[in-house]
Amino acid sequence: MTQPLNLGLLDYQNLLKVKRIDGKTCLFDEVRRKWLVLQPEELVRQLIFQYLVVEKAYNRNRISIEKGLKVNTLQKRFDLLVYDSEMQPFMLIECKAPKVKIQQEVFKQIATYNTSLRVPYLLVTNGINTYCCEINYTDEDFSFLEAIPDYEV
Repeated sequence: MTQPLNLGLLDYQNLLKVKRIDGKTCLFDEVRRKWLVLQPEELVRQLIFQYLVVEKAYNRNRISIEKGLKVNTLQKRFDLLVYDSEMQPFMLIECKAPKVKIQQEVFKQIATYNTSLRVPYLLVTNGINTYCCEINYTDEDFSFLEAIPDYEV
């Protein structure tokens, strides 16, 4: 497999809103506009969101977080879905907790989620290792990218 992208996601921690609610540490999700209990995967989800908005200038209003998705007959939930300027699905993102290794089953999971969406880009991250690939539907192939694609306005 290719080398993971080094996004330096922890550099974006200071942009997160954090507070204690009922003795639990919570993060504010800007997209869903609610406080969520801080879990490792949620931290990764919020850090990649900040990275996309701040570093890559993705439009925060075109990013959905944790929405339902029908895969064949099963109901699933994606982590993040970025829409392009035409509001077409552009990039599907799967987040894992830092202790979860990015292995083949993670790629299988996101590929399964993508069967109905057919986005041009897939991204998987555990906050430490991040991989982004471009899908070529004509050749039924994919290629790993050396950077996350720029957002087309």
